[in-house]
Amino acid sequence: MECPHIPIIKYAQFSERLSKQVLAKRIPISGSFEFTFRCNLRCAHCYCNLPLNDQDAIEKELTTEEVFDIFDQIAEAGCLWLLLTGGEPLVRKDFLEIYTYAKKKGFLISLYTNGTLITPEMADYLIQWPPYEMEITLYGATEETYERITGIPGSFKRCQIGIDLLLGRKLPLKLKTMVMNLNCDDLWKIKEYAERLGVEFRFDSELNPRLDGSNNFNNLRLSPEEVLKLDLDDEKRTKTWRDICARLIRPFQSDKLYLCGAGVSSFHIDPYGQMSVCMLSRFQSYDLHLYSFKEVWDGYIPEHLTLKAQGDYPCGQCELISLCGRCPGWAWLENGDLEAPVEYLCQIAHLRAAAFNTKHKEVKENGDERKDAKTVPEAANTSG
Repeated sequence: MECPHIPIIKYAQFSERLSKQVLAKRIPISGSFEFTFRCNLRCAHCYCNLPLNDQDAIEKELTTEEVFDIFDQIAEAGCLWLLLTGGEPLVRKDFLEIYTYAKKKGFLISLYTNGTLITPEMADYLIQWPPYEMEITLYGATEETYERITGIPGSFKRCQIGIDLLLGRKLPLKLKTMVMNLNCDDLWKIKEYAERLGVEFRFDSELNPRLDGSNNFNNLRLSPEEVLKLDLDDEKRTKTWRDICARLIRPFQSDKLYLCGAGVSSFHIDPYGQMSVCMLSRFQSYDLHLYSFKEVWDGYIPEHLTLKAQGDYPCGQCELISLCGRCPGWAWLENGDLEAPVEYLCQIAHLRAAAFNTKHKEVKENGDERKDAKTVPEAANTSG
């Protein structure tokens, strides 16, 4: 008797098929979970780098059993992809216990770490229980640049050791960096380092505000012009932005504030059990000590997602909305207003449109700018 043939498809194809069905049924298939806001580094830009021995934070963090209970609930609700992050998740003494429980629940785990706490024993354990992927943020190609950001002597060497330990065991590692004026001169050297190691590399050049309300991010951000230059200097990013411009710049009109998958197929949970639609949109969250995951997902999040603009909302009529990373969460952090444009992102979007989209460029050169272009603010006061 012949066994039935099971067709093999690529992961990307599987993911796309699944995502379409998930969106239609509003299944929370993807989640992010911050285990702690504590970290062993003191990165200049970071919103979640409380001291390791911060007793108030330790006391407020979910217990091991509470994390297990949440894992049970989100698995039951349909979660498949789960990001484990922090702070630095490895600072929790129960990290391996929590991680192993998540693996046994069947989640496809992405683990974000700074890499400095990886030991041979930890790396050996991860061979037995491998994550779907791991990402380490490398802030510089040299000790001077890296530790200018992290603020901890010796952290660069420890990060390199962590990278070597993981790659030596062929674990699925990727490298990334957050580009700011403290490390922008090292960016291409970091990329070259990643390529020599044979690992995938990505970078983010748009620094969002800190969750604690401080405004020091303005002193670290690249200028919009510097962000565009990085796009132009990277062949892959140039190609990507040309494709995005060709496909997605089009007339647009909507008064809905949420236009992404946050709260539709994804969710976020912080170290204290506060659940929100994503990492940035925390202005309205729900306490999982008081409500079950299902109660929040089915009963409260849908109402949250129906938020509509109440006043003049230029972003809802902007044909460049797909080029702009603005969302209600970012707008709230930047302006204290869910509906306000984020001037920094608006400038970047218009620069990208002019650089990568021929039609948009021709329209502007002819002096016949579209309605959305009239909303471009004056140059932001950013130090770059």
